[in-house]
Amino acid sequence: MGKGRGQMTLTNVKYKQVTLPNGETIAYQEREGGEKKVLLIHGNMTSSKHWDLVLEQMDPKFKIYAVDMRGFGQSTYHKRIQSIKDFSDDIKGLVDAIGLTDFAVIGWSTGGGVGMQFVADYAEYCSRLVLLASTSTRGVPFYGTRTDGLPDFENRYTTFEQIKADKDKIIPTQNAYDTKDHAFLKAVWNAVIYTKKQPNEDKYEAYVNDMLTQRNLAEVYHALNTFNISDKHNGVIEGNGLAKNIQLPVLVLRGNRDYVIPEQMAQEIVEDIGSNARFAELKDCGHSPLIDDLDQLLQVITEFLEE
Repeated sequence: MGKGRGQMTLTNVKYKQVTLPNGETIAYQEREGGEKKVLLIHGNMTSSKHWDLVLEQMDPKFKIYAVDMRGFGQSTYHKRIQSIKDFSDDIKGLVDAIGLTDFAVIGWSTGGGVGMQFVADYAEYCSRLVLLASTSTRGVPFYGTRTDGLPDFENRYTTFEQIKADKDKIIPTQNAYDTKDHAFLKAVWNAVIYTKKQPNEDKYEAYVNDMLTQRNLAEVYHALNTFNISDKHNGVIEGNGLAKNIQLPVLVLRGNRDYVIPEQMAQEIVEDIGSNARFAELKDCGHSPLIDDLDQLLQVITEFLEE
């Protein structure tokens, strides 16, 4: 635990839920106390459960909300999402329902794309934006796989049907979800995400159980593949230019050992948002600085939020 932080007990964090006008029930965690408001948006294959260390250890001066997006965790999934904007509009419904305004957003991975879309559409709600190992403003491409197992950069998928039928990534992962194959999911995360450190055994089991709640795996990859708020074509879709609407301070964070998000994507975010965005590298961290170096992560985020 870093200096100046007081560890919170789990009794200070409560699960709550609201039903949105679109019929979805969105669950979220709320940490009691604090005045500086922060909304945490998780990534793919996770939910607010994966923010538990932040909820426990981020400085008590912050009032924290952590959402389960539609189709993850304890939230419902009545209607299939088709875009990152669908998630963002759910966030809008949630914050309106609970009266949340003047808050900072921290989006991790896919949650970074959701955070950017939200700020681009509803800037008046937010004070600052932290993008942690975030998808690019130009999305995340989904490629087929060559016979040697490497990505086939000549075969970028363009439709949801292609992604759903992918035999190398989507179908095996979905099968692991369906059969509750913890060993498979841990092997994937150890190879790609927890490449430096792993959670302790009990926490890791809880995280994998949480992964099994996801009901929209292929849809999320399609949404990432077609996300583009830049003013450029991303290979699938022309950008809508909404990145220029992001006029508040933005901190772009990426671990120098991240195997999921290449450095180029962080550079694209800074380029597309412009002078409001700045980049900071997290030393010796992969795609989950929450596990690799929580102290470093919280120090950098806290300093930015307090500027």
